[in-house]
Order: sequence, then structure tokens, then C-alpha cells
Amino acid sequence: MDDDPLPDLPWRKSSFSGGGGNGGADCVEVAPTPDGRIAVRDSKHPEAGALLFTRAEMAAWVEGCRAGEFDDLGSRS
Repeated sequence: MDDDPLPDLPWRKSSFSGGGGNGGADCVEVAPTPDGRIAVRDSKHPEAGALLFTRAEMAAWVEGCRAGEFDDLGSRS
């Protein structure tokens, strides 16, 4: 059985994911799907599946990140 439910997607993660002493393990990966959606998954557990978002949903998320709307969620303790 294949552990990756979306094996042929070009998964990538942020260049900012390398910190924290975990060798880049603390991040999510994103990939475009053939139907135009964006897949998002936990890089530590890709076998758990992915969430799928429309391009409009992902654009709204990225704009919110750029505006700092989620900064409180990313602070490391």
C-alpha cells in the first residue's frame, strides 16, 4: 500500500521550516493539484492525507499572513 495518498504532486515547504532543531520537520507542505486546487499536508505525517483548498481560499490565507493576521499563532514559546 502506498503511504502517500497524493504521490505525484510536486510537494514543497517553506525555506523558513529549517529552524527549531528538528531539521525542517516542523512545517507543512503545499502542492498544486491537477484540478487547480492547493493541497496542504503535515510534512511529518504525509500518510495522514491532505486538506484541499481552492486558489481563492489559498490567496485569502496568504494575504492574511502577509497582513500579520495570524502572527499570534506562529509564535514559538
